[in-house]
Amino acid sequence: MAQGADNPNALAFAADQFDPNHPRECAARSSLFNWWYFSLAVGITISVGVVGYIQENIGWGIGFGMLCVIMLGAFVVFFLGTPTYRLYAPTPGAENPFALLARSLAALAQHDNATSSSLLGNKKEYQVEQKEDAVKKEEARGVVRLLSIWAACLAYGVVFAQFMTLFNKQARTLDRRIFGSLELPPAALQMLGPATTLLFVPIYDRVLVPMLRRVTGTLSGLTLLQRVGTGMTLTLATMLVAALVETRRLETAREHGLVDNADATVPMCWAWLVPQYVLIGVAGVFAEVGMQEFFYDQMPSELRSLGMALYYSVIGMGNFISGALISLIDHITSSGGGDSWFADNLNRAHLNYFYWLLAGLSATELALFLRCASTYVYSHKRLR
Repeated sequence: MAQGADNPNALAFAADQFDPNHPRECAARSSLFNWWYFSLAVGITISVGVVGYIQENIGWGIGFGMLCVIMLGAFVVFFLGTPTYRLYAPTPGAENPFALLARSLAALAQHDNATSSSLLGNKKEYQVEQKEDAVKKEEARGVVRLLSIWAACLAYGVVFAQFMTLFNKQARTLDRRIFGSLELPPAALQMLGPATTLLFVPIYDRVLVPMLRRVTGTLSGLTLLQRVGTGMTLTLATMLVAALVETRRLETAREHGLVDNADATVPMCWAWLVPQYVLIGVAGVFAEVGMQEFFYDQMPSELRSLGMALYYSVIGMGNFISGALISLIDHITSSGGGDSWFADNLNRAHLNYFYWLLAGLSATELALFLRCASTYVYSHKRLR
């Protein structure tokens, strides 16, 4: 409940601090989305690497207490900044934006049957109403176009769901020794994604964007949809690499006679998983940051927090779709008495088949995304 209220509104509020009509502030706003994602990666890295260690080795109460103190400190800092924030007062008498959007969408579903008798009344008033209706309908059309882009991004959410789940199961079966006898816990490999983000965001923001800006003439280096599309392409590459690595892991298990030994460590180094963790980390910098800025920028100004909610729902819906797919495939593949693709003994499972399936899904969604993106008309052309 806390994240559902905080995440969409906090980022929309932060982006509202920049003037979209000022070139330097517009460029700075685009940079904000990069560093916001960077900050999230910092938090995830600390929580997994530091807080997790304290909870396991010192005490859960101390670990949770630390997090409580951090949140209180964050609230104080946010509160102290109040005098510096740009606050936009609602327009007096303005209609609820959700009700306005609903009526505009309803109007789109109906044919405009204006009759000549309407023109016999106050012509000027009629023209003003027609102009206002046209603006509302165009905003509604924009929201409908956004929903098509949203649907085309869902495959990214499905792939991202594997980062914290099936990737971790793979890591448990591998040789995770470093520096002799020291063994990495499986969850520690999850830090590779955020660590990649920490390294790549400064490179992207300070090196790649200026280079791309000179080539493309776009303030943000790439247009918003180009950035999202690049991330989705990298997501497809992530699944292809993950499928190949898992195929190699299964072959190694068979070669060493470990297929029926669920607890055995497959003689294969944990470093084989690094490419897929790195790829999903870089993909997030492109896709997630791109989606954040795109859904914020292209929503009507009154509904920008809803735009942020659309981005977060890509990840949420992706998790639901992933869970439904796994349940369905598990039921189908185990019904004939054979081994499920998700058998508890991972050496008898077929995660590689599932990864190939997700790669196919990602390719299909990428084609759909490119189709939608090629016909999309930006609401604010200068800010692309």
